[in-house]
Amino acid sequence: MFGGVLAGLAAGALWGLVFVSPRMVRGFSPVDLTAGRFLAYGVVAAAVLLWRARSRPAPTAQQALAAAGLSVLGFSGYYLLLVLAIRDAGTEVPTLLIGTIPIWVMLLGKPGSLRWAALVPGLLLTLVGLGLMMGTAHGGSGAGVPHPTRGIVLALAATACWTAFALLNAGWLKRHREVKATDWANWLGVATGAGALLLWGVAGSPAAVLAAQPDLGLFVALAVATGLGSAWLATILWSIASRRLPASLCGQLIVSETLFALLYSFAWDGRWPTWLQFTACVLFTLGILVSIKAHR
Repeated sequence: MFGGVLAGLAAGALWGLVFVSPRMVRGFSPVDLTAGRFLAYGVVAAAVLLWRARSRPAPTAQQALAAAGLSVLGFSGYYLLLVLAIRDAGTEVPTLLIGTIPIWVMLLGKPGSLRWAALVPGLLLTLVGLGLMMGTAHGGSGAGVPHPTRGIVLALAATACWTAFALLNAGWLKRHREVKATDWANWLGVATGAGALLLWGVAGSPAAVLAAQPDLGLFVALAVATGLGSAWLATILWSIASRRLPASLCGQLIVSETLFALLYSFAWDGRWPTWLQFTACVLFTLGILVSIKAHR
């Protein structure tokens, strides 16, 4: 369990970088940044597979199909739905709905041997922390959003996608322990890279617009860095955590992504958090610790 918890927290720390990296470069949409990261993930995964082709088995047709389906749920499909939801309903409501993913994973992934009462303290701490965090957000949906109802439906679909990914991915890894976490991350990466091309074609900026941006070099560097760290390495670490830990505890560890994202944001801004933000961070941390204790 200790190794699984460390792997899950490390994955959350790497995922948190994605929330601050868009602030480091101008002129690129969230879709451009995400598709670039996913494409870099695919290139890294394909390169590792080619390098180890003689020593590692190729995926079977069933394994390749599973990787393709889960890559849509957890990567390209999920983010496309989220981008479309923000376009139609603004930022606040989709962000609030996405923020409930750890709650759903905890509830739906509870092992049969764990009492519901054991989950309540961690759930309450996380819910209150999310409420405080949302209360400090500025801007958002407000008036004038083009299609609020459709946006909410898309955000709910994105929430369902990543919740399903977390549960199905954990279940698949536990059933196929012969597959190494690195191999699984590489198979997911190749499928995700293909999905990134589709994502870019559907919602990304034209190539001519991207080429004209003065920060193109920084954009490529960030795509490679987040593709290697926040996608490839984070997926390996999350696979390790998903295999070693109950899905309900993994759900609680997802909160670490938000916690690290807040910490990186404060560091980038060069400021201390407000007392509400600090309280939310403390509650997130306590929620993780209480949930770990409940699963021991």
